[in-house]
Amino acid sequence: MTVGHQDVKKKSFIHKIFTMMEREGSGSSDFPEPQSNPAVDIQSISSTEPQMPAGQYVQSFRVFVATWNVGGKSPHNGLNLDDFLQVDNESDIYVLGFQEIVPLNAGNVLVLEDNEPAAKWLTLINQSLNKSLDGSSRSKASGSLFSSKPSLKKVSKTFRTESKRRLKSCNCIFELERKHSKDFCFRCQQPNINEDDLSSEPDEDGSNVFDISEISMASTSNHLKYSLIASKQMVGIFVTIWARKEHIQYVSHLRISCISRGIMGCLGNKGCISVSFLFHQTSFCFVCSHLASGEKEGDELRRNLDVLEILKSTQFPKICKTNHSRMPDKILGHDMVIWLGDLNYRIALSYSETRKLLENNDWDALLNKDQLKIEREAERVFKGWKEGKIYFAPTYKYFYNSDTYFGEIKTSKKKRRTPAWCDRILWHGSGIKQLSYIRGESRFSDHRPVCGTFVVDVVVNQNELKKGSPSSNMKIEIEELLPTARYFKNMY
Repeated sequence: MTVGHQDVKKKSFIHKIFTMMEREGSGSSDFPEPQSNPAVDIQSISSTEPQMPAGQYVQSFRVFVATWNVGGKSPHNGLNLDDFLQVDNESDIYVLGFQEIVPLNAGNVLVLEDNEPAAKWLTLINQSLNKSLDGSSRSKASGSLFSSKPSLKKVSKTFRTESKRRLKSCNCIFELERKHSKDFCFRCQQPNINEDDLSSEPDEDGSNVFDISEISMASTSNHLKYSLIASKQMVGIFVTIWARKEHIQYVSHLRISCISRGIMGCLGNKGCISVSFLFHQTSFCFVCSHLASGEKEGDELRRNLDVLEILKSTQFPKICKTNHSRMPDKILGHDMVIWLGDLNYRIALSYSETRKLLENNDWDALLNKDQLKIEREAERVFKGWKEGKIYFAPTYKYFYNSDTYFGEIKTSKKKRRTPAWCDRILWHGSGIKQLSYIRGESRFSDHRPVCGTFVVDVVVNQNELKKGSPSSNMKIEIEELLPTARYFKNMY
């Protein structure tokens, strides 16, 4: 962490803003053990953290992360995402990554990507997150759903917060203090995102801010719970991030980077979208990837190379002119990083051996042959990263609208696929605890979705918070800490 230079001649609040202390991590790589208490207070998780500088403290927030390869299928009106998003157990931030939201054909890869499915996914997500107590959607935009061809640009703009607040691209120094410092963020550079990502538009006076005030749902402005922070598509990869409306004002420095790792190492049918932002005083990076496919021996090395190239090549633009900015330009420079996606790592066993272990639900024996586990333990990839303990069956490959693995129907060696845990969520950094790591049971795709819930410790400036701001002192029921058998029943 960077510690701001203390000058006794300057006002003390300048030092407080730029002072950060290294926080010790307490994240566990395994699923949390069963607790004897019926509930856990998440603010007590941070009790071992070192004391923060005056004016700062650590506050815990809940983050829901999910990855789903939807097999090139566009969603339909009847697809219910309530269970997928676990709307009965609300989080502060939702990070959703999809792969193959469009078929990976030449038209989408080489010519013009189809944005209509992404717009439909956004509409369905909004319908679930902003559902009223009586079960109806609060958003007018969700009422008609797909009656007309949706535009990703228009839908993204609609689901941004309707508050009159404006989120600045850089808020390193409070507005009132700018005249007291030479190192303030003045007319910060515009990040490399466009209207489809967030609608980052300059004001008429030329100042660069994220305009989040133009919304067509003004009449429901006091009722929406969640607002869209960012959405970005690269061919079949699609990332969307939502947050509680009251948190939006504390999100800044949003930047997006795309890396193509597909055909010839340069096309977007494979690769990643990375989203970086500052939440209060803690930097986050979410990486959604679709890595090299194939189950031949040695294909795991291609996936390793994809990860290494993504970490090496991802470069977030600088949007601060102040020398005191803490926002990193590389993935691993962030305080907290969560990597999600179809990583495509397979099981290093024959189809017959895998099937025999599957029939016995022998997950441990299968996991010992999981390529990602093997490559991580050999420190060839994701060195220093963590992943929760897997208690669920392989998520790939299923026959559509079926609970049957594809290989049981396709007996041809050329066509059948050995079941594998292709869909994964990993994390890097301190101050992260995973509460749950499960898969869903939707038959919509040939992959099952994978979801993880986290508690993250965020550094907060006390003078940032407005009086009466909602607290994150939530209670977590014990069933969240255990492998769950509650599957998603209404999504097909």
